[in-house]
Amino acid sequence: MKALVIGAGGMGRAAAWDLARQPGMEVVRLIDRSMDKLVSAERELGKVLVTGTHGNPPARVETEPFDLDDTGSQVDLLREFDVAISAADYRYNAALTRSAIEAKTHLCDLGGNLAVVHQQLKLHEEARRRGITVVPDCGLAPGLACQLAALGVQRLDTVDTVRLRVGGLPAHPQPPLGYKLVFSVRGLTNEYLEPAEIVRNGQLAVVPSLEDVETIRFPPPFGAMEAFNTSGGASTLTRTLRSKVRHLDYKTVRYPGHCAFFAALRDLGFLSEQTFDAAMPIVPREFTERLLERSLFDETDTDVVLMRVEVTGTQRGKSVRQIFEMIDVHDPKTGHSAMARTTGYSAAAVAYMLAAGAISQRGVLPGEHALPLEEYLGAVRARGLDIAERTEPG
Repeated sequence: MKALVIGAGGMGRAAAWDLARQPGMEVVRLIDRSMDKLVSAERELGKVLVTGTHGNPPARVETEPFDLDDTGSQVDLLREFDVAISAADYRYNAALTRSAIEAKTHLCDLGGNLAVVHQQLKLHEEARRRGITVVPDCGLAPGLACQLAALGVQRLDTVDTVRLRVGGLPAHPQPPLGYKLVFSVRGLTNEYLEPAEIVRNGQLAVVPSLEDVETIRFPPPFGAMEAFNTSGGASTLTRTLRSKVRHLDYKTVRYPGHCAFFAALRDLGFLSEQTFDAAMPIVPREFTERLLERSLFDETDTDVVLMRVEVTGTQRGKSVRQIFEMIDVHDPKTGHSAMARTTGYSAAAVAYMLAAGAISQRGVLPGEHALPLEEYLGAVRARGLDIAERTEPG
């Protein structure tokens, strides 16, 4: 088997490391337009990629510069591989989906933008006819959290409420935001600015992001955290589960006070995309994002990921709550951050299942329809993600 990983950032590197360790994987190629990232990735993978699973030698890892804006070369590139993971900016995923279908190469991606996912889903019939499977939104959230929610729904007889709560955070928060960038700043502001889609009383509804703040508690040292509406984290669940649930929502977890700060930035116009004529034309959102990148990119601290997925309903006539919970931290052995682990490994699990033939459905499909969910949970756990689960009286 041969796998292509598109994007040599932290999440792409984590996915490449994971795939290179899997049985039957012969070649993993990592591509990026940045030579600096590729050189850094080669150095990092050379240090940590010593053996595969069960002590077998790992796959050969290659790096290659490639510009995704060169869409004419994508098909020829993809055609060499059994499967590809897009860990690139979500704006490339629709074009990559078209190229993967033409190349007859299975594809999954980290996603993050529901409008792009809807573009991909329109290509379902074409992918099905070509015998190809494309699974968008396979990272953490959207991704792992969504599949756990779908699994909880699958296990219960009837479902009332699905709640997804996920956050990537600094291990040692500093004022004023208690936050460090764990993925792209444009991805962060996109989550905070676009409206969130939920299910309320069995109907689709759209609510503003950065609102509906609630308190959520995690074990020490975290304690009381806040969670609030953000866009994209529930991916397609609002539509695929709408007929099965009364209420479904997704909220991002942060240290207390974070939401109020960003809501103030939004309300004061610092995240506006309207050009402001000062001494020179300025787009406030772009200017603010550059400042956030400078202030919130902290290499001195590690990160944590907090996740809780609750599915409430009935099982054998009793009211129950199925809970999945994960607290993941930076791994000093591999150098992978918690966000890289939970996002990159989750996507790698899907990619490996595609390459190995463990996913039989064809077309462009949401994970909750494409994946055998119990097997997927086992695959993610096998990669060292400690997902606890419990069932409580509802």
